Amino acid sequence: MTHPPLLDHIGIPVSSFASSLSFYTSVLRSLGYQLVTQSQVGAGFGLGRKPEFSIFEPPTGKNQPSPQHIAFSAVSRDAVDGFYVAALTAGGTSNGPPGLRPEYHPNYYGAFVIDPDGNNIEAVCHARL
Repeated sequence: MTHPPLLDHIGIPVSSFASSLSFYTSVLRSLGYQLVTQSQVGAGFGLGRKPEFSIFEPPTGKNQPSPQHIAFSAVSRDAVDGFYVAALTAGGTSNGPPGLRPEYHPNYYGAFVIDPDGNNIEAVCHARL
């Protein structure tokens, strides 16, 4: 029996929906994901019609949670590199350039960027060369 992915979907609050929509549309496009749903205060990204990652503006007066860490799957090391460039171009801040991270495992190739809300986002490829 094949197990489904561990996570079905995840959503994070953002401080500026318009800024974050622009940022994540650009960054996730570099990994092959697309905007699949959108409302006045939220948007979902994924493959096909199902949103797997969402951003939303919390109701007025609600506190923002602590920054999150989110790792997006990349199909190749080149895709990780493209994610990093797209994220920096879209206004992110480097938190670790593309490269091997042997402390995780020998084929772990990732890049880390801080998004406009202080979240540590990552693209990672586990494939061997």
